[in-house]
Amino acid sequence: MRSRLLIFFFFMGVCAFAQTGDYTKLEGRVNSDDGDVAATHVLNLTSNRASITDENGYFSIPVRLLDTLEFSAIQYKKKIIVVSTAIYESKLISVGLEEALTELDEVTVTPYNLSGNLLRDLPTLDLDPVVTASTLGLPNAYVKIPTKAERELQAATANPIMSMDALLNGISGRTKMLKNRVERNNLYNRTERVRDFYADSVYVKQLLIPLDKIDDFLYYCEVDPRFQEVVDTHSELDIWEYLRKKSLLYREYNALD
Repeated sequence: MRSRLLIFFFFMGVCAFAQTGDYTKLEGRVNSDDGDVAATHVLNLTSNRASITDENGYFSIPVRLLDTLEFSAIQYKKKIIVVSTAIYESKLISVGLEEALTELDEVTVTPYNLSGNLLRDLPTLDLDPVVTASTLGLPNAYVKIPTKAERELQAATANPIMSMDALLNGISGRTKMLKNRVERNNLYNRTERVRDFYADSVYVKQLLIPLDKIDDFLYYCEVDPRFQEVVDTHSELDIWEYLRKKSLLYREYNALD
């Protein structure tokens, strides 16, 4: 009986430590046989904190002893790991993932009535919600991190009453220069987002834009004042329809047909 009580209090003490112990930053790397481990979701189920791997599979996430971690990606089976004493003290971990599907015996497309046209097919598909920091309800999910140019502009215009710097920057033209830089960077970032929405093969096969002309085509769209309005809607369907119409004009202008 005494030994059972000792074991009971031992586990109670471990659980108490796990709940009140300090967080430590756990760093690690996800790996797999095919090496495609970018954007793997790392979720601390105990604290409801999350991270995501970079293109090489590296990640970091706050953990406490006995926290439960879940690793998941579309192409891999979910993996659950409990933060042991060895993991907690070393602050390092390597996680191997197993492919969810090794082969497909048969693929049936006809029940979904897919035409191959993105604009026509997307509204008919029942897609799962994208897992993001906001959908997980993580703290500061909607906080926008200022870019370097935005931080420089804030510093140049801060405290106009308590400091002469803002006045001097306005007179010298530095404030205007920084505003133009922020505006240019924002426009460039919009173009990069659109480029990342679709694979190069989509531009080539659907829009009939040659591979070596994709960047030039996006610049052609970028100088259009309406481009900013369309991209800021964050609607991939609206953006796609805009690109489709612009591709017709671009191909006609450059005699690509």
